[in-house]
Amino acid sequence: MLSAHVQTWRPYTLAYPGLVGMAGAALPPGPPAWWQPALAWAAATLGWVAGHYLGDYFDRDLDAISKPQRPIPSGRLSARTAWWTGSAVAAAVLVTLVAVNWRVSVLALVTVAVMVAYSAVLKSRGLSGNLARGTATALALVCGALLAHPVPPPATAVVAVAFLCHDTASNLVGTLRDIDGDERGGYRTFPVRHGARATVRLVAVLYAVAVGALFAAAPFTVLLPAAAALGIAALWVLRTVTPGRALRAHEVLVVERLVLAAALLPPALGVPVLIVVLVPTLVTQRRMRARYEFPEGRHA
Repeated sequence: MLSAHVQTWRPYTLAYPGLVGMAGAALPPGPPAWWQPALAWAAATLGWVAGHYLGDYFDRDLDAISKPQRPIPSGRLSARTAWWTGSAVAAAVLVTLVAVNWRVSVLALVTVAVMVAYSAVLKSRGLSGNLARGTATALALVCGALLAHPVPPPATAVVAVAFLCHDTASNLVGTLRDIDGDERGGYRTFPVRHGARATVRLVAVLYAVAVGALFAAAPFTVLLPAAAALGIAALWVLRTVTPGRALRAHEVLVVERLVLAAALLPPALGVPVLIVVLVPTLVTQRRMRARYEFPEGRHA
C-alpha cells in the first residue's frame, strides 16, 4: 500500500514545484522573513502531490489501456483512495494559506481548479491541456511571490510567462512519450493531431521563449546557462522521436528544470539547495521512472 502511494507521488518530480514556489518568494528584493520561502516550498510541493493523486484518478481509464502497471489500474491503490487523498491534501494546503494570506489562498484555489481541469478535461484536448499544465506552474510562482510581498515584484510577470512556456514545452515532451496509448484511449493530444515533428518544433519555440525571458529577467544568474545547455541536450535527444527517446528527453528536463528554478534563487541559497535536491531526484528517477511510464520498463 505504501509503495503505491510513493509511486503516485513520483518522488523524482517533487523537488521542482517547491523550488518554483521558493523562486517566486525570493524574487528581488527578496522575502522579509525566512518562513515565507519555506511555506511557498511546502505549499507548492503538497499541491503537486495532490495533483498527482487527482490526475491519476482522472487518468485511470486511459492508464488501464496503456499503463496497467500503475497503482490504480493494477489494483494496488483504489480510485476512491486516490480521490480522497488528493482532495484532503489540497484542502489542507488551502486552509493553511487562508490562515496566512487570503489572497494567496484564492490564487491557490485557482491553481487547483486549473490542475483538475487539466486532468479531467483538457489533457485529452490538445494544446489547451499543455497550456493548462504550464499555467499551474506559473501560478505557483506567483503564489510564492504573493506570500513574500503585498504586491508581486516587477519581474514576476516575465518569470511567470517563462515558466508557463517552459512547462507547456515539458508537458508536450511527455505527450510524445504517450502517443500510442493516447491514440488508443481517444486522447486528441497535440502529437496525436499534428505529429511528432510538429510537436518537437513547438517545444523548441516555447523553450527558446522561456529561456529568453529568464535571461531578460535575471541576466547575471550563473546557473541559467547550465539549464539552457541541458534544455538543448533534451531537444537533441528528440531529433528522432520514439517513446524511449521521449522519456529520456523528459528525464533530462526533470534535471534541467531544477537547475532553472534554482537559478532564480540567491546564489548562496540556490547552489546548495540544488545539490541537496539533485541527488535524490536522480536516484529515484533512475529506479522508478521507466517502470512507472512503461509496463515492460524502458523502451528503445
